[in-house]
Amino acid sequence: MDIMLIGQLLGFVSFALGLLCFMQKDDKRLKQLMLVMNINHSIHFLLIGAATSAISAGLSALRTGASMKTKSPWIAAIFIVALLALSSQWAVYWYDWLAVAGACCGTFGLFCLTGINMRLALLSGSCCWLLNNIIVGSFGGILLETFVICVNLNTIYGLYRARQATHQALQPS
Repeated sequence: MDIMLIGQLLGFVSFALGLLCFMQKDDKRLKQLMLVMNINHSIHFLLIGAATSAISAGLSALRTGASMKTKSPWIAAIFIVALLALSSQWAVYWYDWLAVAGACCGTFGLFCLTGINMRLALLSGSCCWLLNNIIVGSFGGILLETFVICVNLNTIYGLYRARQATHQALQPS
């Protein structure tokens, strides 16, 4: 089987994992699924020849695992510096930096934010990844980010409505 075909198939696996990931209302479960998705996505990018995207996805997997143990902004800063330093060695075209920007948004969100704010940071990152995936020709990645954006927006809306309902229930009559 052709390496590019295997890579594209793994992109569709990432798509399925991403849908499951962003339907989670529980932050811990979201991060667990995101870790698996990022590992898979890093392999996908390696196989389709998108080195900077592979590095960004691989570091995203490591940062997601670390974010399950700590919420330290210092650790977020270390990952962002690592993303910039490693990617600067591999980035050739301007669009290589889209994956880096997406990974940086995700890093900030996972370490420094929770709930709706975390998902808004992840949404920003998804927009960067979508542009990257269109340019590098990641078919599964295009579907992944398109649907992740839609599912994430829906989850954000659900969390917002739940917060509003709780807020209204606490108001004196």
